[in-house]
Amino acid sequence: MQSAFDKYFNSLKDQRIAVLGLGVSNRPLVRLLLEYGCDVSGCDRTPREKLDPEVLELEAMGCKLHVGGDYLEGVEADVLFRTPGMHPANPAIEALREKGARVTSEMEVFFELCPCAILAVTGSDGKTTTTTLISEFLKAAGKTVWLGGNIGTPLLPLTRQMKETDYAVVELSSFQLMDMVRSPHRALITNLAPNHLDIHKDMGEYVDAKKNIFRYQDEKGLLVLNADNAITAAFRGNGETRFFSRLAKAHVCLEDGVICRGGEAVLPVKEILIPGVHNVENYMAAIAMVEGLVDDETIRHVARTFGGVEHRIELVRVKDGVRFYNDSIASSPSRTIAGLHSFSQKVILIAGGYDKHIPYDALGPEICAHVKKLFLGGATGEKIRAGVEACPEYDPKALEIVDCKTFEPAVRAAAAAAKPGDVVLMSPASAAFDQFKNFMVRGEYFKNLVKEL
Repeated sequence: MQSAFDKYFNSLKDQRIAVLGLGVSNRPLVRLLLEYGCDVSGCDRTPREKLDPEVLELEAMGCKLHVGGDYLEGVEADVLFRTPGMHPANPAIEALREKGARVTSEMEVFFELCPCAILAVTGSDGKTTTTTLISEFLKAAGKTVWLGGNIGTPLLPLTRQMKETDYAVVELSSFQLMDMVRSPHRALITNLAPNHLDIHKDMGEYVDAKKNIFRYQDEKGLLVLNADNAITAAFRGNGETRFFSRLAKAHVCLEDGVICRGGEAVLPVKEILIPGVHNVENYMAAIAMVEGLVDDETIRHVARTFGGVEHRIELVRVKDGVRFYNDSIASSPSRTIAGLHSFSQKVILIAGGYDKHIPYDALGPEICAHVKKLFLGGATGEKIRAGVEACPEYDPKALEIVDCKTFEPAVRAAAAAAKPGDVVLMSPASAAFDQFKNFMVRGEYFKNLVKEL
């Protein structure tokens, strides 16, 4: 008897398949399609001379490449796999849809074929740490866990190895969620704030995409929401809805420095190894998600031993009494604000990067309150400076602002300005794409620069 996995991919054999985007998440998908003898076209805007060896290997295996500036011209398809970074309303996708193509995605198919329970996380900030915490809780409790989605390994090829008793813990971006028509068994939204407005047509579309994480749940579904966030506080799921709150009474909340769930003490905040109030919230969210699956002592064990996720307020080095932190994941003002609140002293901040067309007004007062020297390098540098200088609290004598234009000079200038006891925090409040492939490459570059000092 054929498995659901085999049945699905065998059903594609006599159809024309187009995979839009040949990035990390779609390459294993192309390999799978070729393995099942499918007619596959791989489409990517990268010109042929800049393709990496893995893509050329896919071509050698039988994938027909459409690459370069006109990569979507002449593509014919019965089934279209959309890359997360491409808007579903892209004219080329719409044209193929009008011709009868069925549009799907690697994540959509994973949700269809996954044999085990799926716990999924989305939000504007804290997704990766919270997703990782849920995974760590379940693993420490002896469960078999598959961690992926917008974090780590593409999950679809691994579906064949999964058992019904396993757990898939998945981070989902708004881009992945935009045209999803399935929701996980347990869903969590950490918070919502303006983000990715360079891709989404407006904030309404961004919020609506996030709602897909619970929109298709049935009455058995669980939805975990942040009661302290005005947008998520108004949501309600189709099944059970539970709230967590750092500021008020909720199913999971803070009482005298202890995270409580259902009125019962679970985790003293002082036992959490990773710094920052935002990480307390991440723990609260994760604790709500694993209720009934993980005992409290296991949660406390993880809190005492989990050192955090790379590129998230990651201590890189202590040199001459100066602590250097890598917070490259901070691609929005709210992420950087959370980073600033993690320290009890004013920091030297390195900020700026790719412009996602989001407002920086809220960042200005926080920089005035928590930063003593600001080094800017990137496309958003002027916007961040303007947000700071517009604040009534701004005092140019107390807060030096230096525009270094690009990233490396900003890092070197910040390091040169630091004195023993200082904290140098690279938390850009911006995406990396103006100077780097992604936030991970930016973080690694920062760490290398710091280690070379």
